[in-house]
Amino acid sequence: MSSTQDTIFKTRLLQLECHFTWALNKNDVDLTDLLNRLEEQITLDLGGETGVARAHSYKGFVKFLLGSNTEALSNFERSVELTKSHGNDCDKLLVVAYGDLAWLYYHMGNFTECESYLNKLSEIEVKYPSVPYAEVLGEKGWTFLKFSRKYYERAKECFKKALELEPEEGEWNSGLATVLYRLEYILQESEASNETSTENSIDLLRRAIAMKPDDDVLKVLLALSLIAHKKYNEAESLVEQALESSPEHPHVIRYVAKFLRIQGSVDRSIALLKRALEKVSNIAFIHHQLGLCYKQKIQNLRFAGSHHRTGAELKQAQEDCISHLEMATKLNSGFIAAMSDLALQYGEKQDMQRAEEMFQKTFQTAKERNETCWYVHFCYAEFQQYSMKCEPAAIKHYIECLKINPNRSHGKKSAERLENIAKRRIENNPEDGEAFGILGIIHKEQGEKQQAIECFEKALSCEENEDYLSHLCELQISLQ
Repeated sequence: MSSTQDTIFKTRLLQLECHFTWALNKNDVDLTDLLNRLEEQITLDLGGETGVARAHSYKGFVKFLLGSNTEALSNFERSVELTKSHGNDCDKLLVVAYGDLAWLYYHMGNFTECESYLNKLSEIEVKYPSVPYAEVLGEKGWTFLKFSRKYYERAKECFKKALELEPEEGEWNSGLATVLYRLEYILQESEASNETSTENSIDLLRRAIAMKPDDDVLKVLLALSLIAHKKYNEAESLVEQALESSPEHPHVIRYVAKFLRIQGSVDRSIALLKRALEKVSNIAFIHHQLGLCYKQKIQNLRFAGSHHRTGAELKQAQEDCISHLEMATKLNSGFIAAMSDLALQYGEKQDMQRAEEMFQKTFQTAKERNETCWYVHFCYAEFQQYSMKCEPAAIKHYIECLKINPNRSHGKKSAERLENIAKRRIENNPEDGEAFGILGIIHKEQGEKQQAIECFEKALSCEENEDYLSHLCELQISLQ
């Protein structure tokens, strides 16, 4: 092929709407974990024929990223086959799969087949000249939703645009409600958290359920949103309905288990998650949830005090907690929350070397992905404070967490821990300049400028410190 022909092909290919043109960065996701989730959807027939067809198309792209063109081709073709089973009026649903096939054949050097699929797409565009298609926007939204939390905003915009074209389509209403639930879950620890935005999520979930009354996953998501507003009776009723209607649906089981853990029913949650593992044992989310359950169980056993079974139960719970967290991090090498939780558990077990190694690996992963660094700092601060008994290192990392997210719960917890440390030190030594400096940093990060100035002035009256002086000058200038 001449360079001119190649340029013509590439120009046409870049105009397509498919996985190859949606700027999906493989560094933003653990491909093995994504593949496991897609295979779960296919194996368990989740989402019906449309959902399975979508999963095959997506899986084909992941297989391409992993270097297996043959498996990619097989999955793209299976997606086309399933989509065509809808009947004659399925052309718009084929746009993504045809685009994927055109790109794959281009990469394989089969330009005849590549051109064949480009022509098929041209025929669809002639038949349906009004673009974009809601079907393609919806497919794009689901793709972003499954790929990475970094893509949730993109997913939201896709579903909104699809709904502008087809306001009553249950699929797009379901997608928008789901992505808003997830976005608000990420932000629910924020200070603004979110009477307005969460109510909006609740409204959208109600609307989506009205259009898809048999979707029990949506019911459990709504229940999880409702308990944030202390609407426990309605939430529990929805959970009971979902579990009664879909007792074996793996997504229903795992979200109900999460609901039960939040509500304090740890043993019931563990039992449900173990049921889910019987169906799919390679999903990192389930293992992480089990790890969190056993972490809560450990706390409960310690709080209960000593009796003849507590020692053995506690040891077993610790082993189970570490085992499931290790599996979660093995299945998803970029699962920062699970990695942080695992490192903390190593510290609890007094395995300091493994804890330190896991924390350093977690810091590196969080830095590379630019993701949830604040949580790693908080966990590492706890490790330094309680396991290593190293207060200076704990202070340093509580401050880092506070600076990154002063208004989220872990930022606020960091402020509380720092304040307790500072006040204890001042009680022991009223001239402890560093303790007043810590209080100054807390007030500064929380926007309390006058209180911060007073603390830094007190700190400087106790000791010379360039950092405190810099903070003080910055605050005084800002008030002029």
